[in-house]
Amino acid sequence: MAICTHLETIDDTVTADGAPGCVECLAINSTWVHLRACQVCGHIGCCDSSPNRHARAHSHGSGHPIVRSYEPGEGWYFCFPDELTFEIDDAPPAPSHA
Repeated sequence: MAICTHLETIDDTVTADGAPGCVECLAINSTWVHLRACQVCGHIGCCDSSPNRHARAHSHGSGHPIVRSYEPGEGWYFCFPDELTFEIDDAPPAPSHA
């Protein structure tokens, strides 16, 4: 079983930036499929199924490796460098957009 090698970068005190959607998509009047929250700074970006893949671009540009689903009812994480989806036992409740 693969294990994320970037777990130490998760900051449980960081909250999502409160954006109503993908920050970059909103700025260019584009659409997204699902949202992801950076676990280092709280940036909200769109998923890899979205046309612009802003969560991945944020990760590559900032060096912030892990996002968490920002969808209601989901709490999983994804590590871009390790290309790994995972969950964490006893993780704080996942934030989500309305």
